[in-house]
Parts: sequence; structure tokens; C-alpha cells
Amino acid sequence: MEAVKQGSATVGLKSKTHAVLVALKRASSELSAHQKKITPLDTHMGISIAGLTADGKSLSRWMRTECLHSRYFNDSALRVSTLMWDLGNKMQLCIQGYNKRPYGVGLLVAGYDDLGPHIYQVCPSANFYDCKAMAIGARSQSARTYLEKSLEELADCELEPLVAHGLRALRDTLPNEVDLTNKNVSISIVGEDTEFVVNEDSDVDKYLELIAGEERRNQTAATAPDDAAEGAAPPDGEAEGEAPTGDMETD
Repeated sequence: MEAVKQGSATVGLKSKTHAVLVALKRASSELSAHQKKITPLDTHMGISIAGLTADGKSLSRWMRTECLHSRYFNDSALRVSTLMWDLGNKMQLCIQGYNKRPYGVGLLVAGYDDLGPHIYQVCPSANFYDCKAMAIGARSQSARTYLEKSLEELADCELEPLVAHGLRALRDTLPNEVDLTNKNVSISIVGEDTEFVVNEDSDVDKYLELIAGEERRNQTAATAPDDAAEGAAPPDGEAEGEAPTGDMETD
């Protein structure tokens, strides 16, 4: 859980027709590119990670294989809830044995199937939760506070207002001197008649314009409890610091 708390923030939220992931990307230095945070699994599903990047990639490969198996053997898309149960069982095996460590990564899974849009939170403990909206990562308490206040609006939101809510929540996790740009934000969308797509770089600009010029709410009171519990996370662009294993970085 400490690895998740030190990873950069990511927000997931859904309406009646769409599910959206908004993630903050970090770079280890000014000389390097930003680490990708959102990974597509299938045309109807994808994940965003917070924690140890290597563990996130390992789980995403396994989840993508499960989706491919469903397409090949059943000729149908894998239900999100089915994948979550299988993922929980896989992660639990690492906790039960003495010779393995738990996965040091938290996941937000966004998908759309015959039951509608879904946002799932997956914890290193192998617990998973079907959420209306969720935020994980550094300073994510500020984002959760915003989402709780806006929860009643989300269900009936059109796509663009839904993305705008996600960006506002993500912006609340940043220090006052840092702002969202097309370099440090990824946005993914999936929904009714919409395949899972990840927007990067210039594709993000049209969504950032939705919240351009808005005043940021005072974060002093909102971030204080979160920082005390999680430790002050480094701002965007700084090194992530040591992971619990000492040889991997969080994202």
C-alpha cells in the first residue's frame, strides 16, 4: 500500500454510458520522457496503475492474455467482473505463500460490457471494489473529496463534462505551483459505441480546455491529512524515490 500511496495519482469515474480514466504521468528527470500510466487490455477495457511499474506491467500482460483467451475460445468479450474475480485469485496466491511478495501496485480498471460501464479499484491485498468513482496514488484524498461532492452529477453526465470532473479531481492532487499539461496527463475513454482509447499529448488539449481558466479550490485543508498519512509525495517531474524492494520505481 505504501508503494501505491507514493505513485502518481490516477482518477477513474463513470456515468450511465461511459467510463473514464485520467492519470498523472511522471518523468524521472527533465531529460527523460514521461512513464505511461494507462494500458489498454482489449477494445472494451483498460487499466491505470499507481505503484511499482514492473508489477503493473506484469499484471497487465496477464489480463490482456485472459481477454484474448475469451475472444479465441468463447468468441466474445470478457466481462469486467469475471476478470476481476480471476485477478483477485491470482493476486491472493502471492499473499498465501511464504516465497512470494504481494504485488506492489494498485489498479483502476475501466471497462464497458453488456452490464454497462465499470470502474474497479484493485488493491495489493487482492481486494477489489466496484466503484462509482475512485482515485488512488499520492495526494489522492483531495481527488476523492472532490468526487464525493460531485457524485450525484456523475451518473447523468455527458462525456465531456465527465472528463472535466476527472481533470478537476486530478488537478486537486497537484501542488499549487504545478498544473496539468498535455505532457503530464493521459485520458482514456470507453463506453457505449466507444472502444477503449487512450489520449496522449496533443489529443489531451481539447479536454484541458474544458477546465482552462477555472480557479483551483484551496487545497491546504484538503491535502494536510492525506500528506500526513501518506508522506509528502514528490511533485511531478521529480524522482519517485525508492520502492519497498529497493530496486524498482513507483509510478
